[in-house]
Amino acid sequence: MKAKVIIVLLILGLVVGVLRWRDHRAASERGGRPLVLYGNVDIRELTLSFRVPGRLSGMVLEEGDRVETGTIIAELDQKPFEDELAVRKAQLREAQAALINAEKKFERLSSLLKNKSVSQSDYDDTLALRDEVMAKVDTAQALVEQAQTNLLDSKLSSPSVGTVLTRVLEPGAVVAAGQAVYAISLDSPVWVRAYVEEPDLGRVHAGLKVKIKTDSGGDYLGQIGFISPKAEFTPKTVETPGLRTSLVYRLRVAVENPDLGLRQGMPVTVEELANATAGRPAKTVASPAPNPAVSSAPSSSPSPASSQTVSTSPGAADVPAPAPVTGDGAI
Repeated sequence: MKAKVIIVLLILGLVVGVLRWRDHRAASERGGRPLVLYGNVDIRELTLSFRVPGRLSGMVLEEGDRVETGTIIAELDQKPFEDELAVRKAQLREAQAALINAEKKFERLSSLLKNKSVSQSDYDDTLALRDEVMAKVDTAQALVEQAQTNLLDSKLSSPSVGTVLTRVLEPGAVVAAGQAVYAISLDSPVWVRAYVEEPDLGRVHAGLKVKIKTDSGGDYLGQIGFISPKAEFTPKTVETPGLRTSLVYRLRVAVENPDLGLRQGMPVTVEELANATAGRPAKTVASPAPNPAVSSAPSSSPSPASSQTVSTSPGAADVPAPAPVTGDGAI
């Protein structure tokens, strides 16, 4: 019975030892090999739409066309907006004419009030009428500015440089305010969304220089700009050698000098540069404080046997050095 127990304990000990040896070997291999991550290109997309409703009169670009900042890419029928602006300007002129008349009447009553030729009530009514007409002028001026803004908003321009992904509508369509007209892929910024497993988390930091490789042979430089503080499971779109159920941390790698070779969703490999040390805070080691007991002890001539010591790390006891060996081997 005791022999069986001993055999079982030996087997368990052997299994534990093998597992520990495997973990130690895996950790050693991780520390010796370059860091390799896997992810996908993440390019920002922009949906363009009009701020005002209307009927589309022109669409300039097709899917795949390049677009520059400020380029007019679509416009609405201008006639309704021009008519509205003309009406608002006419209302403004009407309000300004009424204001001139009200100010003249107010000036006449002001001079008559000094001579007591009009009552205070008539004077107050004239003053209120003038102020009311002045408010109408301000309102008409604001409506003119609003009509001018609507006329400008009837033309759609690109706010950034990019490539047209989708042409949603066609000329003649009646669009509502905020309805998508174009979808554009921006040239910059370009990010890589990668994931690092928990055992390798200590090897990455913000500012770490990396090399980004595509399956088509493209090489790009970048640096890690963000490390998620929250663990998550590996997304299905990312292929890693580890198990998909393992916890990983999301990284955002900024690509330096991207070109059109990087496409949305493209799988890439992120490798750590051999000399990448920028961004890691330097570690400082404090020097040990002197031992008061040792420094205050009186100096004496130590014996030859006790004067030879081997220096160790701070805080460790001095270890006596072995005595010299004579020529005949005697100690």
